[in-house]
Amino acid sequence: MKALRLSAVVLSLLLVATGCSAPAAGSGTGKLNVVVAFYPLQYVVQQVGGDQVNVTSLTQPGVEPHDLELTARQVAAVGSADLVFYERGFQAAVDSAVDTQTPKRVLDGATIVPLRTTPGFTGESATPDPSTSALDPHTWLDPQTMIKYASAVAAQLAQARPAAATDFQTRADALVKELTTLDTEFSAGLASCQRTVFVTSHAAFGYLAERYGLEQVGIAGLTPDAEPTPSRLAEVQKIAQQKGVTTIFSETLASPALANALASDLGLKTDVLDPLEGITSSSRGTDYPSVMRSNLTALRTANGCQ
Repeated sequence: MKALRLSAVVLSLLLVATGCSAPAAGSGTGKLNVVVAFYPLQYVVQQVGGDQVNVTSLTQPGVEPHDLELTARQVAAVGSADLVFYERGFQAAVDSAVDTQTPKRVLDGATIVPLRTTPGFTGESATPDPSTSALDPHTWLDPQTMIKYASAVAAQLAQARPAAATDFQTRADALVKELTTLDTEFSAGLASCQRTVFVTSHAAFGYLAERYGLEQVGIAGLTPDAEPTPSRLAEVQKIAQQKGVTTIFSETLASPALANALASDLGLKTDVLDPLEGITSSSRGTDYPSVMRSNLTALRTANGCQ
């Protein structure tokens, strides 16, 4: 009886040490832990990774991502992730966490689509000041950027879990097809418009404007909390009047007060262009494609597109 009880104890210990232990991330049985910096990157990873990934966004819904600060727990999550997907040059706290925590794999969106510099507005100048140029991080508002992201994410996930590579690629192909349709809708929808200029409180739409032949006029700069100078406000008013602008756009995660005041002064309409830095209950859609289509509708209405 003693020998039997001893064998049972040994067997129990072996089960705990082997078969009953939690599977390691990337082993093929547990989900891959992917940390992303903000919503559009989260959307791509979720679409490509499917049920093979557990996605954690460092920017919570409703939080403005430009000045993100990380908790100690979030920094630790960066270090333990199977993959971190971020955009260097956008969120300094995330850049620092990636540099100090050395996660297993890192995908930098700025290496997929290089960020361009955009001049700011300082002092009493109403025109762009090249000496204050900053990197424009809003590449995701061009659907063709998201197409490139999908392929890059599939490749990274396949490296982390080779056994699921075919599934990742299949899902990436489906996402690329959807994003290509979205890109086609924007190209067709903005091809014939009465005006090409649009005015927005937050100059987040430079990549979108360039892709589809529009001209963005930002009241403030690349961050939604930037304060425009009085001369910049006067310049925007002048442009709006000269170009026949009908609408001043605000956004979902920032106060619309400035846009509303400018529209009131000029007797113009107001509407929302969403920079898709996060999805909330006030978003005009539940995911990237639906919010982008809402943006397309708003632009077509404002610019008199056929």
